[in-house]
Amino acid sequence: MASEAFGGSAAKGSAAGAPGGPRPPHGRLVLPAGRAREAVAFAAGAVAAALALLCSASVLAPTPVPNIVSLPSPFHSSTSSSPAAAAAVGKDPRTFYDDPSLSYSVRGRRITGWDAKRAAWLRSRGLDPGSPAVTRRVVMVSGSQPEPCAGAGGDHLLLRFLKNKLDYCRLHGVELLYNTALLEPSMVAYWAKIPAVRAAMLAHPEAEWVWWVDADAVFTDMDFAPPLERYAGSYDLVVYGWDAEVYEERSWVGLNAGVFLIRNCQWALDLMDAWARMGPAFPEHAAWGRTLRAELAGKPDDEADDQSALVYLLARDPGALRWANRTRLETGYYFQGYWAEIVGRLDGVAARYAAAERGAAAGSAGLRRWHAEREHARYAAARDAAVSGAVPGPAGGGQKGWRRPFVTHFTGCQPCGGAPNRRYSRRRCAEGMRRALAFADDQVLRAYGFRRAALLSDSVVPLTFDYPAAQ
Repeated sequence: MASEAFGGSAAKGSAAGAPGGPRPPHGRLVLPAGRAREAVAFAAGAVAAALALLCSASVLAPTPVPNIVSLPSPFHSSTSSSPAAAAAVGKDPRTFYDDPSLSYSVRGRRITGWDAKRAAWLRSRGLDPGSPAVTRRVVMVSGSQPEPCAGAGGDHLLLRFLKNKLDYCRLHGVELLYNTALLEPSMVAYWAKIPAVRAAMLAHPEAEWVWWVDADAVFTDMDFAPPLERYAGSYDLVVYGWDAEVYEERSWVGLNAGVFLIRNCQWALDLMDAWARMGPAFPEHAAWGRTLRAELAGKPDDEADDQSALVYLLARDPGALRWANRTRLETGYYFQGYWAEIVGRLDGVAARYAAAERGAAAGSAGLRRWHAEREHARYAAARDAAVSGAVPGPAGGGQKGWRRPFVTHFTGCQPCGGAPNRRYSRRRCAEGMRRALAFADDQVLRAYGFRRAALLSDSVVPLTFDYPAAQ
């Protein structure tokens, strides 16, 4: 989440790919050099900043199925005000919600039998637990601190970060839960995400996945969606990181906990319980800080942070195999890319996409038609087909190539007003955030007939017909 008071990962930042590349320091720490760079970078130290689609060769082809879908939630007059609807409240079959021992709190009673309870709830509401309408349903969770930002312009930046998430979720049918409350008062800063994610699992049994996204992360590819089919049946947690750095080196920055997908299942609740017990809501917190420093490579202090805790659970915990066997450390695309490696390349990325759409490739002319925003998934699939052969790099982006980066993460910039990483000036961070937000906003504005005048401009200009061929 945003700012040093609520959310974010303790150590995040540079993306490097193979074990060994240089990583940008965060205040107190300069990590050792000699680590080959790859996809994201991890800024070390104090509290961190706030917080394929099926391809078609032509827009005239059948509409592809998006990677992430949601159940429709139409408003029916009978559910809002009729006496019959009011009388029916509470008359549904009894479920786990009727158990007085149920607790949403991380310090409450442990939940058991969740998979069966969730399946029973789904069936009682006429939903098939194995249907795509359930297995591909995602709830995104993000948020920011309860109080206003300390720095000038911080709240405006958080608003723009929120707008970016709202745009992405609207285009992909994802529900967004944006939280501004500390659900466990002692779980502040980067630990605040765990109570929020756990509560979201219980509040949304209809969702198969809960997707945590730090407030300072920007969706810079509005077309791409996580390939859920890649994780079906095999993984319950997806987080950006490197196997060698976590399981062999046991590096405290071997993964980045600022963006992750977690399945709504008993395994995940058990992991959240074990993870939370290392946090400040529990008396073992200080002891865990000493253990993490002793057990994880490069950890500079006795602070028990969420990211180090997750590395420990995967690599050093007595039950590590239980956690590791269901976790995917994802590097196949920019699940969260380090902003300092990305923002300077966005002009080049945009130019290559425009060139692909101007070209003679099949479907490129169709991509230049005006179209309604609700057709976004169809055009996104066609655009992916058009750029796949023309723009190098993996869908979702990566350190190599020129595909749009899926998520650009402004670790170390502290947009809500905290002191940024000593390697970054406030101006560099501010310009980087404006570039990334404008780059994403251009993709949204196109359906409305406009684009930004430039990546560092707040002005918009109308698009010409047949854009970008005629500009």
